[in-house]
Amino acid sequence: MAKKSADATTTAPAAKPAEYRVLARKYRPQNFAELKGQDALVRTLTNAIESGRIAHAFMLTGVRGVGKTTTARIVARALNCEQGPTINPCGVCEQCRAIAEDRHVDVLEMDAASRTGVDDIREIIDSVQYAPVSGRYKVFIIDEVHMLSKAAFNALLKTLEEPPENVKFVFATTEIRKVPVTVLSRCQRFDLRRIGADVLENYFMEITGKENVEAEPSAIALIARAADGSARDGLSLLDQAISREQGKVTEDQVRSMLGLVDRSVTLDLFEALQKGQSGETMGYLDALYKGGADPIMVLQDLLELTHYLTKVKVSPEMARDQALPEAERVRGAALAKTLSVPVLTRTWQMLTKGISEVQQAFNAQQALEMVLIRLLFAAELPTPGDLIKQVKDGTATGMAGQLGGGMGGGSPRGTAMQNTSAVSAARMAAPEPQQVLQAQAVLNSFEDVAALFGQRREALLQNTIETHVHPVKFAQGHLEVRLTEDAPRALVGQMAQKLTEWTGQRWVVSLSREEGASTIASRKQAQMQNLRAEVEASPIVAAVLTAFPGAKITEIKNKTDAE
Repeated sequence: MAKKSADATTTAPAAKPAEYRVLARKYRPQNFAELKGQDALVRTLTNAIESGRIAHAFMLTGVRGVGKTTTARIVARALNCEQGPTINPCGVCEQCRAIAEDRHVDVLEMDAASRTGVDDIREIIDSVQYAPVSGRYKVFIIDEVHMLSKAAFNALLKTLEEPPENVKFVFATTEIRKVPVTVLSRCQRFDLRRIGADVLENYFMEITGKENVEAEPSAIALIARAADGSARDGLSLLDQAISREQGKVTEDQVRSMLGLVDRSVTLDLFEALQKGQSGETMGYLDALYKGGADPIMVLQDLLELTHYLTKVKVSPEMARDQALPEAERVRGAALAKTLSVPVLTRTWQMLTKGISEVQQAFNAQQALEMVLIRLLFAAELPTPGDLIKQVKDGTATGMAGQLGGGMGGGSPRGTAMQNTSAVSAARMAAPEPQQVLQAQAVLNSFEDVAALFGQRREALLQNTIETHVHPVKFAQGHLEVRLTEDAPRALVGQMAQKLTEWTGQRWVVSLSREEGASTIASRKQAQMQNLRAEVEASPIVAAVLTAFPGAKITEIKNKTDAE
């Protein structure tokens, strides 16, 4: 039986797909005309190159992603292009292509963050004395130059001051203050500005058109704002947004990606906070949590809105800016009219402090909720200016009650403020002998006796009396009590001495074996238990406990006196 010979078949290897280049690299500017938002820099360098007044060293500074290293490479290309030093390098000659591909022997780019020592700088100093190999100039680009050591800076100084005519230095840094003054004085300094959001929007829209990507203008506006003036950061975000849904970039998608909150929801939340609407606030928070909103971004959005409303309050024409979203222009202007600058300032301070708390908290969502709950209760508080005005107008009594109510405090604090204000006003109006002032302290019950010790700043004695004294009989000038077993022995004598001194009449405090009434502390405890039962039965409290799993009622303060 004959064997069948297998046909030898060969297949060509599949073509390797081209490697994808991120947008930040693909659309890196290749000449001065393509630089975005750096008009002053471009104009100065253009005039210098055209007139032949080219400095031997440049210092480029600015935040990340504004084009420092890109500008340095454009300068190297402009100086070495075969068409001569030109503001419009051709990009096709061997010099331009070699620089663009990072293989030009006369253009040395060094990262000072990884090569910080004096030995690295000595390599540059040694090569400076040799003429360029193929280009017109030797160009040394040192990125993050502030990372160089002190010895490295010192080694560079002499060469930097008097380099050969065919050598140029271009330094880039994000922290200009760390660069020695001796180095700065030998360079032409250029401060690259943050790129405006409107410029970035137009730039990103151009790129989406070139990439055949459908993008909503509102989505691009969000990316431009999140870029914070950095073209590179913005392009990275745009790249990520395009990858989430092939060929389309929507506002909802970008908000989800960045963890942002819809502007109208931010306005609703802010308005509920300022009105003290706890139910609505908890509802918005729950919806944001389920929607995946980042707690830090929620606070930053509220901070940004507070800043905008404060500017509108101070300068109403700010609300007419057509570049702003309609929700901010219309609702923001109306909301700013209802709020005062002190209230907005207080909100700003509390939100700023809240951001650090959320960043350090083990549970960011719970920390966010606590920050906003504080804002809810702060909405009921008077501003310092209102409090001072009330004191000056003589209506501080009502204000004291409001302060106690807003903080959830009870009557003792409000009463103390009222009594202090009354005594101060009496002393200012008509000073009286001490005996007359003492006679004004009339006591009608054992509770008045305990309160008097608090008013006279004898807090320790007041607490001891409320905890260890059972009142048996009370009359003007005579008090009969029964003490608990662990009461201080000198308590009775101290009470008699202080009461006689403060009231201007003789007081006798005697011990009794009768049971007497319960102590003030035990009565307060019973009242608090009853109040806790009422509070736990409240629908609002039940909703709060439901919104915060594991939360407990730790303290209850009565605001009856404030009302």
